[in-house]
Amino acid sequence: MPSLPISPVPLTAADTPIPFLDRDHSILAFNERVLDWAKRPDVPLLERLRFLCIVSSNLDEFFEVRTAPHLTAAQTNEQKGPYTAQSFKALSTAAHDLVARQYSLYNDDLLPAFELHGIRIVSHGERDAAQRRWVKQYFEREVRPLLIPVGLDPSHPFPQVANKSLNFIVRLGGHDAFGRQNEIAIVKIPRVLPRFIHMPSQNKNQGSLFVSLSSVIRAHLTELFLGRDVGQFSQFRVTRHSDLAVDEDDVKNLRTALRQGLEQRHYGQAVRLEVSSGCSDYLSGFLLKQFNLPALALYRVQGPVNLVRLTQLVDLINDPRLLFPRYYPCYPTQLVPGQSFFERLKQGDVSIHQPFESFDAVLDFLREAVNDPKVLAIKQTIYRTGADSQLMALLREAVRRGKEVTVVVELKARFDEEANINWAEMLESIGAQVVYGVVGLKTHAKMLLVTRREGKRLKRYAHLSTGNYNRSTARLYTDVSYLTADVLLTSDIDNVFVHLASQSRLPRLNHLWLAPFELQHKLVEKIDFLGEAALQGKDTRIVAKMNALTDEDLIVALVKAGQRGVKIDLIVRGACTLPAQVPGITDNIRVRSVIGRFLEHSRVFYFRCAEEEALYLSSADWMNRNMLRRVELAWPVIDHALRQRIIDECLVAYLHDGCDAWDLQPDGTYARVNPPDPAQRHGAQAALMARYSVSHHREK
Repeated sequence: MPSLPISPVPLTAADTPIPFLDRDHSILAFNERVLDWAKRPDVPLLERLRFLCIVSSNLDEFFEVRTAPHLTAAQTNEQKGPYTAQSFKALSTAAHDLVARQYSLYNDDLLPAFELHGIRIVSHGERDAAQRRWVKQYFEREVRPLLIPVGLDPSHPFPQVANKSLNFIVRLGGHDAFGRQNEIAIVKIPRVLPRFIHMPSQNKNQGSLFVSLSSVIRAHLTELFLGRDVGQFSQFRVTRHSDLAVDEDDVKNLRTALRQGLEQRHYGQAVRLEVSSGCSDYLSGFLLKQFNLPALALYRVQGPVNLVRLTQLVDLINDPRLLFPRYYPCYPTQLVPGQSFFERLKQGDVSIHQPFESFDAVLDFLREAVNDPKVLAIKQTIYRTGADSQLMALLREAVRRGKEVTVVVELKARFDEEANINWAEMLESIGAQVVYGVVGLKTHAKMLLVTRREGKRLKRYAHLSTGNYNRSTARLYTDVSYLTADVLLTSDIDNVFVHLASQSRLPRLNHLWLAPFELQHKLVEKIDFLGEAALQGKDTRIVAKMNALTDEDLIVALVKAGQRGVKIDLIVRGACTLPAQVPGITDNIRVRSVIGRFLEHSRVFYFRCAEEEALYLSSADWMNRNMLRRVELAWPVIDHALRQRIIDECLVAYLHDGCDAWDLQPDGTYARVNPPDPAQRHGAQAALMARYSVSHHREK
């Protein structure tokens, strides 16, 4: 793995420059670690394919969101901040290398492995006469009626090609029906068509046979252009810049403006062009000119131009032998099914470690609140809840039952904007109070507050989380849910809801740290305090787990603290621009990335000075956007037993992971952790799955 580029950065207390790592290259390095799961022979075959597809999906988003400024700098030959023609070249070189390794793995490892299991994707050249007849019938019945080839001429200019859509470009010989020599045609492939089709086997020895949609169309291109000679052709797919840019200060209705923006997203600036490896220079050059792209933006691929759609094969094959054994999480160990949450929380706080413990308990908490006549009000933030949500159905039922329901919907949750707009409109239509947070800020905090009448007083109960209210991703992401009836903490949460709805001044909070007001400041203050304590000879420690670390102020504070003697361990899943273990600069800082079966998503921050410990859970990564451009929360875990449990499961277990962990090296590369003692080669996630599985608890 090549070392990551570095850039000039602020000075430390010792006036030593910190060699910051490049964020975009760090994102690509993260995807290399994900790709490693697709290489691992100990991983079931369909799961290896799934990880390969995850890398492709991540790369799609990377190009959609991160590459446009680099490309623009290259096209204009003008520097804008860190973006230059050189940065575009370096990033493109790294991306080309990663894509090449993806397809090499797909062709040289995965496809042969599938064949050993009797699973084949049969190309046109490999199909026998009976199979070709079946494919032709499928084409005529299912595909051809949906295709409209477009021959290009002055009255038929190059069509609008949607972001990430599959298309064919064809070079034709001869003349059209009107005697003209228009030689280029485009065939758009409808998204509604499956990308892989199960083909019947003639006998048991043939195994499971599949054909790709692109192969079906390629085999029958000549039938789409009767009277013409089909010469050169290729699949192609263009990726476009897709980060919605809405000037919130200049719109009267954010929801309407975003819906209009969504209609245009599919046709933004082109940033990448993928074509088949055999695409002629003439056709690739034609496409590059149409999309105004330089040669480095062209990706010739040896296989499907959209590996993401290979995930369909996982569902089509559906062989349990080739999948991870299904994991059944237990009901949260601090809870008893059927017990009242309100009665349980009067005894103390509850934490739920997802997905090892079931997220269903969170839905049960809301369900009890909806059905309890003593509950008067429910307040909820929504960031990513998905298009089909039990939680939203419960909120709708709460409105129907006459409860005061307030929902803060983040309309700008990237790539979930349409789902959230639809939810907001539905809730408004039935009488819920819907607000969209603060202009210019994304509301990323995860909060649920229930107000209940108990005798002559009102009592609040709350749920906070490091992750989203999404039942599907809660099975796949590691997060910590936190249920509490703490008077001071629930009062803070209520004040935050009032602030988001009314945008009035926020009173001083008791326990919560809130971005963009004080979260960054509080973290820096905590880090600096430990640095001062270390100078006085006290034993100090920081362990922080997050998804990304790119905020310069926090990095500078960490480096200073490390230079003063604080021992620092950072568990950063993805992008990290802090260089670890650099002699004389970050000797006391170690950075580890854990890539497992589940996506690491929890944010946990631990600070210790001598015998005094503090532990915070948070919705926020340590990125500038989270600290200054989002509404984020961090809250303390005060209960000693809960605190120790979270430390053990979310921090200690990952620091001792000898299976799925990677350590950041001084040159910016990551080295896979490989303990010499086989007894130490255990994974944190596997250990937690064993601890919390339903079968384990049944045995007890």
